[in-house]
Amino acid sequence: MVQMSVLLPAIVSTCAVLAAGQAEPAPADPSECATTAAERYGWGEPTRRSDFSDGLPGDWHPYGPEPGHDKKGIRTPEAISVADGVVTISATRDGTTGAMSWHPGQRYGRWEACVRSEAASGGLNALLLLWPVAEDFPVGGEIDWMEILSDDRQETDFFLHYGPDNDQDHGSVRHDATQWSAYALEWTPEKITAYVNGEEWYANTDTEKFPPRPMNMTMQLDYFPPAGGPAAMHMDWAMQWALPESEPAELSLAPGDPATGQPDDFPERAPRRLR
Repeated sequence: MVQMSVLLPAIVSTCAVLAAGQAEPAPADPSECATTAAERYGWGEPTRRSDFSDGLPGDWHPYGPEPGHDKKGIRTPEAISVADGVVTISATRDGTTGAMSWHPGQRYGRWEACVRSEAASGGLNALLLLWPVAEDFPVGGEIDWMEILSDDRQETDFFLHYGPDNDQDHGSVRHDATQWSAYALEWTPEKITAYVNGEEWYANTDTEKFPPRPMNMTMQLDYFPPAGGPAAMHMDWAMQWALPESEPAELSLAPGDPATGQPDDFPERAPRRLR
């Protein structure tokens, strides 16, 4: 296992209401995320891509309404809006926020997304992660390949969750996440690697810690009370690549289905075998 931390330079509809104090995001200039791992390492055309130019695609599935992370606050589809080709998750001080998952998933592959996170006042973490399609956390693992806990959004963390006791491997990198940034994850049978703006900053080769089954990407703005004020995160595009070793998920959600972060309470929203 190898870990690296490096310093880097500094739908639901468009009418969904942003949290108080949050301005409509300016459209992302493609040049802001032109420096990508995909371009630098020649990943080629993605298997799937979302650019949100026509609203929220049917393969993105908002959570809820339901209790939020650790059953704190509320996750609701109304916290998710799309305008000018950018999807936004907004959160209020009382923990009304949002999350959404991208299906179908896979075991092994590459993912990259162009994201910007607004500064917070405590209690609101911005995340991109891979979650087990089988909803069998912790044994199914979890890969948090962008978790921003710092209020000023100047540090990004990586957490690899594994095993029945939810053990974790951690890395972090300093960079300005309030600016549009391309976050990428590459997961092969031999290595898990995270990139920001084309630069590798975390790697793990301890395959015993890797997730055992297919995962799907999610975008979350999670509430860890108390929060001192509202916050938001924005995504301009997301891409997914299959590898020759990739194993497609047998469970998924149908286009437009709601999703859940509480499968024990809302089993009808969990991924299932589609006919």
